[in-house]
Amino acid sequence: MLLKAFLDYLLLEKKYSELTVNAYKKDIQSFLLFLKEEDQSNTIQQINFSQIRTWIVNLVEKGIANRSINRKVSALNSFFKFLLKINEVEVNPLAKHKALKTSKKVQIPFSEQEVASVLDQMNHNQDFEGLRNKLIIELFYTTGIRRIELINIKLKDVDIENKIIKILGKRNKERVIPLLQIVTESIKKFIKERNQLEIITDNQYLFLTKKGVKIYETLVYRIINDYFSLASSKVKKSPHILRHSFATHLLNQGAELNAVKELLGHSSLAATQVYTHNSIAELKKVYAKAHPRSKK
Repeated sequence: MLLKAFLDYLLLEKKYSELTVNAYKKDIQSFLLFLKEEDQSNTIQQINFSQIRTWIVNLVEKGIANRSINRKVSALNSFFKFLLKINEVEVNPLAKHKALKTSKKVQIPFSEQEVASVLDQMNHNQDFEGLRNKLIIELFYTTGIRRIELINIKLKDVDIENKIIKILGKRNKERVIPLLQIVTESIKKFIKERNQLEIITDNQYLFLTKKGVKIYETLVYRIINDYFSLASSKVKKSPHILRHSFATHLLNQGAELNAVKELLGHSSLAATQVYTHNSIAELKKVYAKAHPRSKK
């Protein structure tokens, strides 16, 4: 089947994560299901842009956000590019398609004071969940890793003696990130408590639930949201905002963009530059206070 061949290509050749490949699969299947419901039993080779446009209009009428629609169309576009590459189609029906306009979402990072406040509050809880949750927040804030990267950290990835951690990022790219002394101390405390769990099913993973199984995405999101709701009035409180805070605070303190890029695991500087607008805002404040003409 052509769809399976495409998904295997993403997984094996492009080195996309299973999570990403599943997202592509769902988006493409939703389009194929739409065609079936519309009684348009065309073969893949017969699909044209008119049919795709009807699907896009249908998604808009359902109230699906333009950003989500663009993602679905992008998945379909990648599928047709693959079919073109293996000579299964003669033309990509999405070749001249233009993405729907989306509003740029401003990601507002937590302040240094907000992060410090949360971590200070967490010092009082020294049981398994308290130590685990604090370590999760510390790792997000001191390494800038992604949520899925944190979930997949294995015990063997953590080198306490050398104060480094190996992270498996997008497309299975591995990077090594230094750990602060305060974080290695938190890891030692947590592992000691973790080893006291009665049942451990997923022993290879660092972060577990009280039942001894690997933690999951919604739990990680809930931990960040719950703790930061006590210290911040910002609308969005998520692991990604902590990653955003990590990058912004480093840049505010004078870190080089290239260094931040490597720590974040970005493939290009363009992806890292989205974090610079906050550091520029901070720079403007310093500039306004320091420059002799600012008082005029």
